[in-house]
Amino acid sequence: MEKEKLEGIVESIIFTNEQNGYTVFDLSADNALITAVGYIPGLAVGESVSLTGEWTSNSAYGEQFKVEYFERLTPKEEGAILLYLSSGIVKGVRESTAKKIVDVFGSDTLKIISENPKRLAEIKGISLEKAMQIHDSYINKQSVQNTVMYLQPYGVSAEFALKAHQELGSNAVEIIKDNPYILCDKIAGISFETADKIAKAMSISPLHKGRIKSGIQYVLMQCSVSLGHTYLPENELISYTSHLLGIDEFDVENQITALLSEKQLYGFDTYEGGKDYQLALFTKAEKSIADKLLSLRKVPSEKEKESLNKCIKDSEEKSGIQLSEEQKSAVKQAVFGGVTVITGGPGTGKTTIIRTIIDCLSSLDKKFSLAAPTGRAAKHMSDSCGIEAKTIHRLLEIGYLSDGGRPGFARDVDNPIEADFVIVDEVSMVDTLLMYSLLSAVAPGCGLILLGDSDQLPSVGAGSVLKDIILCDMIKCVKLTHIYRQAAESMIVLNAHKINNGEMPILNKSDNDFFFMSRTSSSQIADTILQLCSGRLSKTYGFDPMTDIQVLTPIKKSILGVYNLNSMLQEVLNPPSINKAEHRFGDSVLREGDKVMQMENNYNASWVKGDLNGTGVYNGDIGVVKKMNSHSRTILIHFDDGREVTYDFAEVRELSLAYAVTVHKGQGSEFECIVMPVFKCAPLLMTRNLFYTAVTRAKSLVVLVGDYDAIGYMVKNNSEQKRYSGLVDRLTENQ
Repeated sequence: MEKEKLEGIVESIIFTNEQNGYTVFDLSADNALITAVGYIPGLAVGESVSLTGEWTSNSAYGEQFKVEYFERLTPKEEGAILLYLSSGIVKGVRESTAKKIVDVFGSDTLKIISENPKRLAEIKGISLEKAMQIHDSYINKQSVQNTVMYLQPYGVSAEFALKAHQELGSNAVEIIKDNPYILCDKIAGISFETADKIAKAMSISPLHKGRIKSGIQYVLMQCSVSLGHTYLPENELISYTSHLLGIDEFDVENQITALLSEKQLYGFDTYEGGKDYQLALFTKAEKSIADKLLSLRKVPSEKEKESLNKCIKDSEEKSGIQLSEEQKSAVKQAVFGGVTVITGGPGTGKTTIIRTIIDCLSSLDKKFSLAAPTGRAAKHMSDSCGIEAKTIHRLLEIGYLSDGGRPGFARDVDNPIEADFVIVDEVSMVDTLLMYSLLSAVAPGCGLILLGDSDQLPSVGAGSVLKDIILCDMIKCVKLTHIYRQAAESMIVLNAHKINNGEMPILNKSDNDFFFMSRTSSSQIADTILQLCSGRLSKTYGFDPMTDIQVLTPIKKSILGVYNLNSMLQEVLNPPSINKAEHRFGDSVLREGDKVMQMENNYNASWVKGDLNGTGVYNGDIGVVKKMNSHSRTILIHFDDGREVTYDFAEVRELSLAYAVTVHKGQGSEFECIVMPVFKCAPLLMTRNLFYTAVTRAKSLVVLVGDYDAIGYMVKNNSEQKRYSGLVDRLTENQ
């Protein structure tokens, strides 16, 4: 469809998101006032703009012009210039100052500000210093425009162009022209393909050194994101990069050498005589993790262990639970061992051990912090222990750096966590870079207790941190194997261990909590899941379909994937109604009452929880759409942990329906009931650890729907996708 073009003057700004430039504004064009929406950073009242896009219309918002490309036109008439400067877009200039400047310089005002700013000091009330501030602010606004305009023809949205300007500064266009590959190297969300497209348009040679270096780093980063690798063997790196760039392997080898000399890349000899190559950030992270873990180690003396006997006894009396010798040993090791890993499956007593450790630390007047990777995992830890647990991000005090650019942690090596002990649960979900940030903020001499189930799925991010720490045998690890009596009464617990041991689970034992419903086709499986979630489970067990029941599936696409199941479940659990506001975006719709999940970290989102407030919502947080306001274009989400966050419509892409989620997304969470379709799909998605992880998310009930043979396949399929991780070598290389 051919796009329409409009030119006009911005009359008013209805809404703007400073972070991504999304703006809703009124435009005076062709003697009419229209409402336009789009990513136009720094737009101001009075600006003349040329817009390219298309008209959209819906019942909630009426007719709007959706902007895909824009161009700022320099105001030429004195009235337009005065309106533009009066808007406050230029720092240090308000209406009265703008009038003085325009009265003196007329239609040449913007040229004077840009090219001869010292002349502004001729005006009474404007010092030379203020004149230069006005110039700098105006030039900065122009450079933002130049960056956006330069990148738009290559398909880079204004949102990402703004990020490029924030990262590269006022000379962004010149920097990009010199090396367009800096875009994919520095700006998250801009792909190598986009940078390569720009380079090709600039007639940059396919053998350009910058292109090859960027390609090498891009391959390593993509493999970390999609496959979880922290490094690649030499032959794989060279082969992947050669294929990506369409060049000879020899040319790739030459630029690997250059990156090594620039310390952008590090190489490690293998036992087989080959080489592994790793990006500098992963080398730094793995070495730092190893150094900190090894430095925290200590061996508790028998006297120290004995000193805890009374604390443990007092805790037993308080809880009414008698600890086994295995559990007591774990508590003593954790309290006096410097750094300890406690691992085990469901029902093996990890929660009892944590509670006892907390009681002992309290008796010893030790200050401690509890943390977990996700909001739901932190809430579960809080509920289990009766003490607040924070997400790791909150514990490290995530926020944007002072320059307004990249997010960072306030807690680090120079400002460590103020605690004698740090206790972290669900460590199987913690990736290499997050563990690096956490350990950087652990002060020397602080006790560190890491808990998790090493048989669950690995972290979504790169690395295999928990498994590597256990495998290296350099850090004291307590492996819990005994299933305690109360837990042993649950078929969920027993079947989880059966699955983990490669045995078929016991299905449909009467009066229990683990069931299988045989269905032969995908459509039958989907229909049964709808029936279970929309009525049968609520009637039989009293489960709330919004808060208690969670559908977990291995895949995103197909009839039994996340996208389709969410659409079907939304239709039966939260159908359209004239009493429910809704917002359509792309092929999706969100409406009041929907169950949603945050799909990416947003460190700047403000939340309120009672009298508390803070910033940050994180990948995997689940909530409900509480209210929509079409006038302010906002959506209020109430998250499970009690936080309420207001999103503008431009941020809705961060949310997804959460009636059904992937098993990976469900990791670290606990639900009263999980419903899981079991069917034949890609072997890598029918693994034992994925099945085990799904089953262990359920607190009260597991319902499997589908193919019995698929269950057998998952139980037998103990293969795991290989992850290249160097942490074991870093932990053992100096021993």
